Order: sequence, then structure tokens, then C-alpha cells
Amino acid sequence: MRYGVIGTGLMGLEHIRNLALVPGAQLVAAADPNERSRGWAAKAAGPDVALFVDYRTMLREASVDAAIIATPNFTHAAVLDDVLPSGLHILCEKPLCTTYDDCRRVVDAVEGRGGVFWTGMEYRYSPPVTRFVREVHDGAAGAVKMLAIREHRFPFLQKVGDWNRFNRNTGGTLVEKSCHHFDLMRHVLRSEPVRVFASGGMDVNHLDESYNGEMPDILDNALVVIDFANGARAMLDLCMFAEGSRYQSELAATGDAGKVECLTPGGLVITGKRAPRSVEAIEVGVDEAIEKAGYHHGATYYELLAFQRAIINGGASEVTAMDGLRAVAMGLAAQRSIDEARPVLMREFGL
Repeated sequence: MRYGVIGTGLMGLEHIRNLALVPGAQLVAAADPNERSRGWAAKAAGPDVALFVDYRTMLREASVDAAIIATPNFTHAAVLDDVLPSGLHILCEKPLCTTYDDCRRVVDAVEGRGGVFWTGMEYRYSPPVTRFVREVHDGAAGAVKMLAIREHRFPFLQKVGDWNRFNRNTGGTLVEKSCHHFDLMRHVLRSEPVRVFASGGMDVNHLDESYNGEMPDILDNALVVIDFANGARAMLDLCMFAEGSRYQSELAATGDAGKVECLTPGGLVITGKRAPRSVEAIEVGVDEAIEKAGYHHGATYYELLAFQRAIINGGASEVTAMDGLRAVAMGLAAQRSIDEARPVLMREFGL
């Protein structure tokens, strides 16, 4: 399977390194307008990969079967406008787009189109998270009533042109950072969100930064509570100034029969029963080579395996364009809830 990568920043490089480990995958081309980013790609991919300044030239001149889009968020809509008509299989990194209207346009364009279209939600494919989800779906917690996701981590990294410092480019922190948390909520609960409450702010990070006289406006912390159609509730606790945390990610699904937790880094999955009371913990490891190829506990590797398997077997995408739209809409609803100090109903987005 011949791949072309569009965008060779942090996530593009992660895809390049992981493609080298995927059996049957061959990276043949990569494109990025930034010279420094192309240099990183050349170092990661080796001399046999053709590098292009313009991805449209790559689409015309390189013989690829699948394109991976890992460009800045605000460019996804325009890049997809060019790539979708090509007929290539597509993996587009999250968020699908930064606005609901652009997401809806992509969903409509994908409908009835040949080839696999996959929204890149690598969080689903982290081995500890995959085990966590399996335990929940197998009934280890019983009927899940509460799902808590905590991500306490370091601030946003600097990106080319500082694009990720402004909501207009990212869609907002709860789209840029948290759409994959919202996707995981839907995936775990197997239900759709109905109502979103959120509170958040920019309280610690980026307060002394200025870009061409403009101050950043991205949230660095938020609490989001979501009611789901099946009666379950989910909560996101996001903090971007928590480098002192033992665990960057903590998941907990609590039901009428017990509780399942997942703690990373470390890959600890804990299953507890209410009656008779018991607690068991296992450590879900990742192959060292796969772990070193990225920053997501092997998630990108396993996501690429699943993407390629769907292409080869003619199967359906596991993370569709519609999944991408719903995750973005949940983030936009949370951002709106904060801006307007009110609960937001998902039907405001037609969902």
C-alpha cells in the first residue's frame, strides 16, 4: 500500500515513523510548504521518499493509494476539497475541520464516494484504552452510568507560525485537543450526546505571549459535563498546566456492577467489582519499537493497521467522517457553553 503524507509537522512525522513499521505499507511521498518541516520528513523517511512543497503537485506526480492529512486544523477543509475528488483512500487527522459547516460539507462529499475515509482519532487505538473499552463493553462495570476522562498535561507545543495559539485556527481548545475525548465518550457509551455544560478559561498559559500585537485566546483548562441519550453522564477534566501529574490521562467508567479505570503513562487497567468487592489491575504494555515511533502509546501504529486493513479487505471505516463531525460538534457546544454561560443542546447543531 503506497502512502503520501500531507503535512510533516509533529503528527505527520509520527505517521511517517509508524508507516515504516506497518507490514505492507510504503511511504512514497510527503508534502509540506515549510522547508524546516520537509527537512524533518527527509530525515525520518529516508532518501527514497519524494518530497514536495505543494501537496497538489504530490497528488499529480506521485503514485499513491492513500493520503494521510496531517496539516494544521484550519487547512483541513481546503485540503480535503482537493484530495476527495482524487479517489484516494484518506485518513484525515482530527479535528475533521474547525467549523460545523465545513464538517458537514465533508460528510456530504464522502457519502457515496469510493474508497475508505477515516477520521484520525488515535486515542481509540492506544492499547491500554482499547483494553479499557473492551472491559466496559464486555460488562465489567455493568450498565455504565458515569464516564470520567481526565487529561492533565503540559501546555500546547509551539507550531509553525504559532497557528495553534488562536481559536480561529484550531476551532478552540475543546475542538483541537478534546474532540478525541468526546469521540471516546461516544465510543465507550455507544450513545449520542444530548446536552453539554462547560466552564473554562485561559488562566495560566500564554498570558505573556503576543503575536503581531495579538494575544492568544485559547483555553488552558475546562470542565465539561455531557448528558447522553441513554441516561449516562460523562465528564471531561482538562488542564494544560499540569506537568506535575503522575498520570497524563485517567479514564473511569462506573456502572451499577463496578468500575473500570485506565491510567497512562504506564498502561494500567483496573477493574473493580461492587459485590463481592474486588479489585484487579493489569499493565497493558506496548512493543518498544512501536512506543518509540510516536507519542501516543502505540495508538498511531494500531490505527494505521486498522486503516490499512479496511482498505485491503474492502471494509468500512471504523471512524467515519460523521464520527469526526459529531466530535467537533461536541467541542463547539462546549466552547459555546463557556462563551454564553449556559447549557447547550446538541439539537442546536441539528444532532
